[in-house]
Amino acid sequence: MLKFIKHNMETISGIEIYPIISLLIFFLFFVGLYAWVFTYKKEKITEMSNIPFQNDNSVEL
Repeated sequence: MLKFIKHNMETISGIEIYPIISLLIFFLFFVGLYAWVFTYKKEKITEMSNIPFQNDNSVEL
């Protein structure tokens, strides 16, 4: 089964760039996510973590 797929992939010119592009997208996404998480303000994180403990009866289901 794999030999059929491998043979088809070998015949496509320029296909070797796609794994490199996908790795770069994956890497850049997680580097960006890492930078966003560590630059987020502690006050905002504390505020959002206390939301479940607030007793707000204005929202009706």
